[in-house]
Amino acid sequence: MFDIAAACNSEAILAANLRRSPLPEIARLQCEWNAPSASIAYNRALDATKGDVVVFAHQDVYFPKGWDALLRHRIAEVTTHDPNWALIGAFGVGLDGAHWGPVWSSSLGQIVGRVPEAPMPVQSYDEMVIILRRASGLRFDEALPGWHMYGTDIVALARSRGLNAWATSLPCIHNDRFHGALGPDYTECYRAMQRKWSGQLPLRTPITKISRSGLHLRRDLWRARRSADFRADMAVGIDTPVEDLARRCGWLDLSANA
Repeated sequence: MFDIAAACNSEAILAANLRRSPLPEIARLQCEWNAPSASIAYNRALDATKGDVVVFAHQDVYFPKGWDALLRHRIAEVTTHDPNWALIGAFGVGLDGAHWGPVWSSSLGQIVGRVPEAPMPVQSYDEMVIILRRASGLRFDEALPGWHMYGTDIVALARSRGLNAWATSLPCIHNDRFHGALGPDYTECYRAMQRKWSGQLPLRTPITKISRSGLHLRRDLWRARRSADFRADMAVGIDTPVEDLARRCGWLDLSANA
């Protein structure tokens, strides 16, 4: 029914996280190595797979036991609301700016995102997990540089075509490294999104607001620098086995939720 696709640059990170998931044992895992951008990697994966649904996941994501059955259940729920749905995410920003999850983030040392009682329409995703329905005809924009904001871009593209993107409860582990600051590559992606979606701004990403003025970017870059020490103390080291993280969250086996 579905394939898993990942843009990879570290066999060690992949082996410690995504490859440890029970999910790849029953779904095909397509790895795209050392691509110049996320969009190029994911379009290559779309071309290399045939599943009706493609789960795009970061190499440092872990899917607990039973996640595949839960995904099928959530797809059925979304389909009841929207038979022609385009996208589903594990963590998304609602149309009102609310953050929907829940997912574990090692870089934040906590579970983040509210638990939706029903599928929630969103304006952007955290890129850790994006689920695409192939029949939507969507592809990632290869003109978007680097590795940021493609979760906002693909949702904006879907909505521009009259298609919908949803967040629903799909608990999983993002065993991500702590980053003290956002680099110039992030600013480059922000400027590209400003230009591309100038007629639809503002757009909220999980980290900042893309606005015409760009003041939100400058504010959030400043806040990231000021809070680096505080956030470093919150983070959990990525050496903790992902199964232990899932156990602590109560997500070691999601079969009962499916």
